[in-house]
Amino acid sequence: MSESTRIRAPELPDELEWFNTDGSVTLASQRGKVVLLDFWTYCCINCMHVLPDLRYLENKYPESLTVIGVHSPKFENERVGAQLQKAINRYHIRHPVANDPSFQLWRAYGIKAWPSIIFIDPEGYIVGVLRGEGRRRQLDELIARHLEEAEAKGVLRPSPMPVVPQPEPEAQLSFPGKVLATRAHLYIADSGRNRVLEAHHDGKIRRVFGSGTAGMLDGAESAAMFDNPQGMVIVGDFLYVADTGNHAIRRIHLKSGEVMTLAGTGRQGRYGADSYREPTEAELNSPWDLAYDEGNLYIAMAGQHQVWRMNLNHLAIERYAGSGREDIVDGPLDSSCFAQPSGLAVHEGHLYVVDSETSSVRDINLNQKVVSTMVGKGLFDFGDRSGVGREARLQHPLGISVDTERNALWIADTYNSKIKRIDIQTHEVSNFKFGFTLNEPGGVSLFRNKLFIANTNEHQVVVLDLQSRVAEVVNVRE
Repeated sequence: MSESTRIRAPELPDELEWFNTDGSVTLASQRGKVVLLDFWTYCCINCMHVLPDLRYLENKYPESLTVIGVHSPKFENERVGAQLQKAINRYHIRHPVANDPSFQLWRAYGIKAWPSIIFIDPEGYIVGVLRGEGRRRQLDELIARHLEEAEAKGVLRPSPMPVVPQPEPEAQLSFPGKVLATRAHLYIADSGRNRVLEAHHDGKIRRVFGSGTAGMLDGAESAAMFDNPQGMVIVGDFLYVADTGNHAIRRIHLKSGEVMTLAGTGRQGRYGADSYREPTEAELNSPWDLAYDEGNLYIAMAGQHQVWRMNLNHLAIERYAGSGREDIVDGPLDSSCFAQPSGLAVHEGHLYVVDSETSSVRDINLNQKVVSTMVGKGLFDFGDRSGVGREARLQHPLGISVDTERNALWIADTYNSKIKRIDIQTHEVSNFKFGFTLNEPGGVSLFRNKLFIANTNEHQVVVLDLQSRVAEVVNVRE
């Protein structure tokens, strides 16, 4: 390509709101290095999958590569700087991030979808755009080649990019994702610390599963390792855990405290197969929640926009519902479509799914093997509105719990920071008001009249008495 046909990367505008840095960052100041502009939105599972690849490349090229996150938000809640800061901390992002709520940079660079990475060479010219996830090797090869060319030309100017994080306050929990309340215990996915806690209802910790360091290791209690654990379900003497960051299903023997891997390889799979006879060879993709019914463990496979099923008697694991296309489509299991399913609950032959990217609640009739939509309309239809069925609007819900006494579903309407109630019979959605401020609650679990809520962004578990409507923070402690 001749000098005249090369395209100079448009400069970053001054008015952007910046994170992880003392001031604004310009492309001119990064001349002499490869620059990657990562266009992302923090709700998006595919964007989350890109982050480990970027972290790998940043560690490999610490002075000759600059990664800049360009946050182009999908949801209203994501436009708020304080919420973006929480996401940056939750995902352990260690590069500058610019908030682009008006999509100014998105349009300037002709971006069409999340995630997209713009590759800029050391002379400040656009090499191209890489769309989607799974680009680590391609990016690595491109970076190495362009750095070599820049060195040969004498234009390479390595320099570290200083990062100024805004850490979270010290707390007993770190971004807890899901909770599970039983008669005797409260289980907490302490997701930000890569642990699962077994506590009493008053918050007194009884046992800790996981060392606190991200990894995948079987063993007894705190000798084991998890990576961003999320949904949990108890079957008999076992606690099953969706170990999201490890793309695995783990099992904790509650009597012995032993943690073992039940399914998954520890690596993200991408449409490897629809079924596996050997579950530890199964290529899973960000399992986010679990539910159990009649010998089957159901898995919200958020990264693949599907629901999977594992038979706990013979341990085969298979795709159960969803074609894999990210959408909201009802009908037979195989042709139905989901969009980042993130919460599951079973009740009387129905598997209820909170489908976060379509802000919907779906109903899988386990007997008729048909998917229908209770609440929700499309990938870009969201809001905060009560009403019946598809008239109502949610905003990126993540949690769900069944209330058999009231014949209702309790929903963690995450990006509205509210708790919603859905009547199973009429599909009426109502806002359950109580005097407590939530911040992106990720999970809910009902025991009798107590609704336990993972108040994720406040590093808390909250217990709400459904009769008195009084809510208080559970004092989680050693």
